[in-house]
Amino acid sequence: MLIFLNLHVLAQGKYEKDPLGEGFLKMTIEQPVDYEGRVTCTLIRKESDPANKNAVLYIHGFNDYFFQQEMASEFNAHGFRFYALDLRKYGRSFLPEQKFNNVRDLTEYFADIDTALRIIQQEGAGKVLLCGHSTGGLISTLYAGSHANSDLFDAVFLNSPFFDMNMNKVLEKTVLPSVARKGKKKPDKLLSGGLTKWYGWSLHKGQKGEWDYNLAWKPHTPPAVNYGWISAIVTGQKKIDAGIAIDKPMLVMHSDKSVYTRKWTDELFNGDAVLSVRDIASHARKLEGTDIRVQVIPGGMHDLVLSRPAVREKVYKDLFLWTAEKL
Repeated sequence: MLIFLNLHVLAQGKYEKDPLGEGFLKMTIEQPVDYEGRVTCTLIRKESDPANKNAVLYIHGFNDYFFQQEMASEFNAHGFRFYALDLRKYGRSFLPEQKFNNVRDLTEYFADIDTALRIIQQEGAGKVLLCGHSTGGLISTLYAGSHANSDLFDAVFLNSPFFDMNMNKVLEKTVLPSVARKGKKKPDKLLSGGLTKWYGWSLHKGQKGEWDYNLAWKPHTPPAVNYGWISAIVTGQKKIDAGIAIDKPMLVMHSDKSVYTRKWTDELFNGDAVLSVRDIASHARKLEGTDIRVQVIPGGMHDLVLSRPAVREKVYKDLFLWTAEKL
């Protein structure tokens, strides 16, 4: 049935101009309805040199969507066809009747990734790199672990993957499991609190940063998550903690430090203001595979490719040295 659905999508899919312009195209893909009704995901492609054979599929994080034009250009310049996926209920794929970021099980996203990878395969790509940032890194790891021997992708790159909650360990062991359990029965109940506005301020050029993006799709303060989202994330992170077998080359990158602050500070430009880098490193070591590399990026921000110029230059240099070796 899944194969039939994917073939149907391939037959119906059509690219149109993306709001990013500059050679970016998008394809809106209808997926089977879920508990909120209609569902879509969106595949974005940047036109590149026809000689580029390998491809990358980028999966964004929480409170996020694809807007990183510089990253797309870097991949193009290093011989990759560039694709990105706005997952269901994020960015370009959000529908008015939906709640932003709503999910009850992270495997819901697998259909979006399957469809995107099949389209990339149909368009004649050679080797394919699956790339995930933050929550997208968690999802990509779970996807890779459950798709052993897949011919749809050949390597995985994780940019600051969301392998653990960045919170007080006492609360993580007491309150969090309770909320996760309640999320099974009351998935739509909202949970107050969450990220502060400072990480968004460090990125957006309207505040302290250098990047322009749609604040309706990536607000400085994320909308409240629901119990179902907590349950889905905790379940996925438990699988990482238990150890997942990865049968493809994998590169995990993260900053050398985390930044904790209740007010603005320029230190936000020099560290991860969202996750604990110790947690990322600890859980990355639990991944089971013969070709997993973990690399620390000094001065990296949470989204490493949005770091200061010298830092992201190193990210790209080391990333493409690795892809040249593995793909």
